[in-house]
Amino acid sequence: MGVVSFLLTAIIVVIIAAVADKLSPFSMPGSWAGLIIAGFSGEWIGSVIFGPWGPMVFGVSLIPALVGAFIVIFIVGLIADLFK
Repeated sequence: MGVVSFLLTAIIVVIIAAVADKLSPFSMPGSWAGLIIAGFSGEWIGSVIFGPWGPMVFGVSLIPALVGAFIVIFIVGLIADLFK
C-alpha cells in the first residue's frame, strides 16, 4: 500500500465515520482524530462481521464499514457519556 493509496483510504473512512457519527445518538470524542480511529476500526470490524460485500471504494466495503463505524462510535460515545 503506497502513501497515496493510504491517504485515499483514510479520506474514505473519515467520510464513512462522519456519516456514522451523524446517525449515532452519541458523538465520537476526539474530533477528526477520533473519526479516523473509528473509521479504520469500524472498517475492520465491519469486514470481519459482514465480509466484503456491497460497493467498494479504494478497497473499502462501504456498507460493512458504515455499520462497523456506527458500532464503534455508539460504544465509545456511550462509554464517554457515562464518564462525564
